[in-house]
Parts: sequence; C-alpha cells; structure tokens
Amino acid sequence: MAALPNSLMSKAQDNSALIEKLCKDGYVICNNLMAQTTLKRLRTELEPWFLQTPRCEGYFYGYQTTRFGRLLTKTPAIQPLITHPFIKDLNEQILGPHCDYYQLNLTQAVRIHANAPQQPPHRDEDMWPTPHKAHEFLINVLWAIDDFTAENGATRLWPGSHRQDGKLHDPDASQMPEIMEMPAGSALIFLGSTLHAGGANIARTHRTGIIVSYSLGWLKSYENQFLAYPPDEARHLPKELQDLIGYRLHRPNLGGYENHCPSVLLQSSGRPASLPARDALPPEIEALLKEAYENV
Repeated sequence: MAALPNSLMSKAQDNSALIEKLCKDGYVICNNLMAQTTLKRLRTELEPWFLQTPRCEGYFYGYQTTRFGRLLTKTPAIQPLITHPFIKDLNEQILGPHCDYYQLNLTQAVRIHANAPQQPPHRDEDMWPTPHKAHEFLINVLWAIDDFTAENGATRLWPGSHRQDGKLHDPDASQMPEIMEMPAGSALIFLGSTLHAGGANIARTHRTGIIVSYSLGWLKSYENQFLAYPPDEARHLPKELQDLIGYRLHRPNLGGYENHCPSVLLQSSGRPASLPARDALPPEIEALLKEAYENV
C-alpha cells in the first residue's frame, strides 16, 4: 500500500485545523472516524442489497460498479453517521452561512468491482450549472467500508482543483491526482467543487464505500428524498433526519405543502384535509413586515 496522503487527520484533532485544510486543499481524510461496531453492522446490512442490485449502466456510473441509494431505511446503521457531530460542525460552518438550513443531498452505497476502469474526472457541483459560484454548494463524505488502496479503486482527487473555477482537467497536464488511500472506517471529506474520480480497480476484490453528501437547502437535491422516504416511512425516522431530508420549510417559504410545513404529513392522523397558509420567513423579514402591518 502506498503512503497515506499528507492530509490524514485524526478525529481527535481540532475542527478548525480540519476546516482550514479542507478549504485549502479541497479535501481531508479523517482516519478511523467510524466505530468498528458500526462498520461491522453496515457490512452486514449492505451485502444483501449489493447482491440483489444490478450493476450500473452508463460510462459515468461505470458498468463494473454497483450503486444504490435510500440508505436511511435500507441500512439503518448509517443514521448516526449522517448526524455525526464532527460532520455537522463542518456543514454548519461551510454551508450554514449560505442557507436557512443545509439538507441531505444523497446517500449512496458504491462498490467498484475488479477490472473496473477509472471513472471520468468530475466535480459533483456540476449538477447545478451555475458559473462563478461565490461559495460552496456541497460537501461530500465518503465512508470507507473496505480498505481503500491504489490497486482496488481508491478515489483519485486533484488537490486545489476547487480553486480552478470549474475548469475541466486535462489528463495530460503535469498535475497528477492523489490517491485517497485509507483504512476501513475512515472518511474522506471533500468539497463539491473538487475534481475527483473513482479509481480503476486492478485488484481481484471489490472496493466498497458509502457516499453521504450535504448541500444548501435551497438547491434541488440529487436524490429525490420525498420519493426515497415518503411520509409513511419518514415518520419513523428521528426528527433530525426528517429535517435533513426536507420535511421542514426552508425560509423564505420554500418546500411547503399547501403553504404549510411539510412535516404535517408525518402526523399519525394522516394527510390533513385543509390547512392555513403559514408564513415561513427569516426573523429580519418577519420583523419588517410586522412593523409595516402594525403601522397601516
């Protein structure tokens, strides 16, 4: 196994140093962030789904790769990882200032099988075709379920590419990607603006990981959370996860149901027959409107 990248971080390290590294290089690795008991549970819960899920179709996802989503209900052991305090702090500091709340963009299990070629280099934020972004739209957390090695398809990543304003990478350029080697239970955290690719798997065994990504709450998410977790399923999730998948209003007035908070659909009594339209405004706007209303 090649040497671990210089960005290897311990979960004991201060978050401010991690965030500084993430913003400087576009990524950081947190070694052994997941408890071994959680790792064991995830392997057990994931395997039946990998066995029954057909391999991908298409050159981007890769014909020698298996992917599936809806992990909150398929693999419940992932739920505490999604709301891990360490990850929450990163999201709140990097995404939080630019939205009313950040949201769960996707959960996806990925297995790169033997003989899979390298994935095309890409930036995940290209889902939202907005040039010259003033701030980050997305944070990815790639949890290693297997050891990630140079041979079995460890993610390739171009340090500093998040500062290149969306320019496509030239494979013949002098800058080479770093190989994100890390032991099982670790997490690779990288920005949506960072150029990366799943590596080629020249080993005899597969490489398995879980991607959890978070985006600004006013963006359309990669995974349609309301189809992935309809009310009958979502009402059984913890409140924090219900919020993350969109069963709340994003101020001002985004994502409502009948001009009301969509969390009403999670009530055991079922879908209400009618509801009052209710404001969902940032406090400063509500205060201005209240003052104007009272002075009429």
